[in-house]
Amino acid sequence: MEKTYLLNYPGVKKKILAGGQGPMPHFPPGTKLVFHFQTLLDNFERTVIDDSRLAGRPAEIFVGKMFKMEVWETLLTSMRVGEVAEFWCDAIHTGLYPIVSKGMRLIAQGKDPLEGQKHMCGMGNLFHYHSTGFPELDEIMRNPQPLIFIMELLQQVGDTMSYHKESWMMEKDEKLQTVPILHMQGNALVKQKQYREAASKYKEAVLLLKVVQSREMPGDADHINLGRMIVPLELNYCQCMLELEEYYEVIEHTTELLEKHKCVKGYYKRAKAHTAVWNEKEAQRDFKMVAQLDITLSSLVQRELRALSERMKEKYWEEKERYWNKLEKMKGKSEEEEETSKPEDPEGVTATTEDKPQDAADKTQTEEDKENKVAPYKGGKEEESCSAVSLSSRDESEGKDWQQMLQLITSLQNEGNLLIKERRFREASFKFKEALEYVDELKDRVDEQGDLWRSLEKVSLPVVLNLSQCMLELKQYQRVVELNNQLLKKHTNFKAVYQRARAHAALCNEDEAHKDFALVEKLDPNFKPFVRQELKKMGESVRAMHARQNKTYWDTTKEKWGHDGSEVQRAARQKNA
Repeated sequence: MEKTYLLNYPGVKKKILAGGQGPMPHFPPGTKLVFHFQTLLDNFERTVIDDSRLAGRPAEIFVGKMFKMEVWETLLTSMRVGEVAEFWCDAIHTGLYPIVSKGMRLIAQGKDPLEGQKHMCGMGNLFHYHSTGFPELDEIMRNPQPLIFIMELLQQVGDTMSYHKESWMMEKDEKLQTVPILHMQGNALVKQKQYREAASKYKEAVLLLKVVQSREMPGDADHINLGRMIVPLELNYCQCMLELEEYYEVIEHTTELLEKHKCVKGYYKRAKAHTAVWNEKEAQRDFKMVAQLDITLSSLVQRELRALSERMKEKYWEEKERYWNKLEKMKGKSEEEEETSKPEDPEGVTATTEDKPQDAADKTQTEEDKENKVAPYKGGKEEESCSAVSLSSRDESEGKDWQQMLQLITSLQNEGNLLIKERRFREASFKFKEALEYVDELKDRVDEQGDLWRSLEKVSLPVVLNLSQCMLELKQYQRVVELNNQLLKKHTNFKAVYQRARAHAALCNEDEAHKDFALVEKLDPNFKPFVRQELKKMGESVRAMHARQNKTYWDTTKEKWGHDGSEVQRAARQKNA
């Protein structure tokens, strides 16, 4: 039994240690070979490097599937089932053994053999890291040498249908035949509400199709058809992830899908996922795309948008109640600590009596203000309410730190946005005015040229724009012009220019409105149809105003251009006068 046989393979010697059973088997491509192996150094001690029995599980290879250690396929196909043989292999066949051994050791430890590797070949990774992590394998890499393998062939599975093939083992036709089977299995699992198992089936089918698609030329008919086959599988996978509440997974996959294929279901599923994670703007955008792509779903989209709005309101009030109460409790505790730590003032009674003249002075001051108060214009009530808001905001801001003030500004801004959606513009304007009072108070605490000042300017920008929008809806056009004039001195903002243009148009300030609308078109050429519509409205309102004043065309022309000559000549005459 210990006779040495010279195989018809250079650099290999075989010695049979225990005979096998039956005749020599046939090993067609795809045959699964299960075996135990032991690796020894070719030295006097015959040092053992690896032993699969110590790992607790046998090794497996598949014939014809390009295993890294090609010589092992030759060794195993020369054996019978149950045979134990010793093979001496020259250094020309053992160069890749350190890579194979490292992977097997990591698998035996329950780790991923590819963990930490970059996208390159195995040898490239080894040269990149300069080590396998095992000293004995590093020694074989530095000094290539012959190795001895003692192998025992445990099992030979020739029927390729008797075990589950992985994707790398399949040919193109096998992969395409497996895809519909996986699709049907996934559908059956969905009916049983086993969504995670169904998702794994759909994902496996998608991976098979992507591997086949990667070998086709982009733009070819086969490449396009394979992409279309991927779409329903991806959508089914996303539906399973929705059921499992894996919303960010849905957003990632649908976004990747919609970059290549515009489909209604993709937008709808991504909108549902955005709704679940409170991404209001993204959800609204996707729902609107659904309505554009399929007009028959408009009623469904409207229901979803209403439900989204209700959910956002509930979340807002819930968070406000939760965090606002915490701030109030913290404030109450701090006040109690201050009161307990403050010593008793024996002159407290005299102090209170000294405060009375100051109160009397405040009362006389308010009476003088009432006497000197001029009759307000239409927006007088708004100014009174704004002053009341500023006083209350100053009272509330006392004792609050920087972070609490910023939270209060954000809270007021969100309240105002919700009120705008409910078309309660007057209440919304109060919220925005109060938020601006807090911003101004924070500005007083910082350096005007510092980073904090610039960040506060960015915070106040959307608040001012929203307040201006409320004033537009409330038809306080002069206030809109004043707000946006102040804003445009610091920022070049499209919305501010457009709002000021609309206010000038409502006030029939034709020259200013034309200038602002021209600037709007320059900033965004796509806005030209809306500008034309606004100019048409302005022309109608100007004609209506002239009709109310009983002015003819010649009267208005003389007022604008003068009795003779152009506007330039009129300006020159006024200057000379």
